[in-house]
Amino acid sequence: MFHSVSEAKISKAILKEFAGWLEDYITSDVIIVGGGPSGLTAARDLAIEGFKTLVIEANNYLGGGFWIGGYLMNTLTFRAPADEILDELKIPYKEVEPGLFTADGPSACSKLISKACDAGVKILNMTKFDDVVLRNNKVEGTVINWTPVSALPRQITCVDPISLEAKIVIDATGHDAHVCKSLEKRDIIKLKGFGPMDVSKSEDLVVEKTGEIYEGLLVCGMAVSTAYGIPRMGPTFGGMLFSGKKVARLAKEKILSVTKESLEPIGINR
Repeated sequence: MFHSVSEAKISKAILKEFAGWLEDYITSDVIIVGGGPSGLTAARDLAIEGFKTLVIEANNYLGGGFWIGGYLMNTLTFRAPADEILDELKIPYKEVEPGLFTADGPSACSKLISKACDAGVKILNMTKFDDVVLRNNKVEGTVINWTPVSALPRQITCVDPISLEAKIVIDATGHDAHVCKSLEKRDIIKLKGFGPMDVSKSEDLVVEKTGEIYEGLLVCGMAVSTAYGIPRMGPTFGGMLFSGKKVARLAKEKILSVTKESLEPIGINR
């Protein structure tokens, strides 16, 4: 029934394809660290606009809490106007009361992942963010390693990472805010840590504060909460989607403004 192909040819096909696109993405327009709802939303929007976009995810799966919602119950909640984005992504949902919607977690998450991949987003999963590339007081990339390396016994973990470069790096790593914390541990920035639950304040503030936290580094999703001391929001996801859209727009504007500036003749409009 199946065409005859040897094991060696299968291995060669995997290696050739993976190595080929990874070599191409050693430099990208945007690297998004974290493949949760805000990161995937941002990645999709940027890729649709033609930006070379790479998502780095430490787990073998994408989506973060978008799969399961709260308390291991895989029903997601959204507050209006998030239904506009659900319609855009063609995610089925129900209105359970005015302005409050529910959606099936696996359905919503798989739709978002599929939309991001269809837009041309490339994904390195099982890849752990290790550090930033920092030059001239600007974040210009990420240092990465395979996630399993961090699980090895300490005496055999001297496995050097590799570096990727990008015009913009986005921290979409949730409450952990891993990229921001790599700057904080060097006293470059100071994070406030996320506050206690307050949904009515959290979602609006997360979207409002989404943006550049350091030259070359933008922050979205719950990493914004950790960065600015915003209350946590729990298993409601409208703020995540809108934060992802906003950070994509800001990244686009940043890249285009830098590109325009570099093309201006010396001594003109300076």
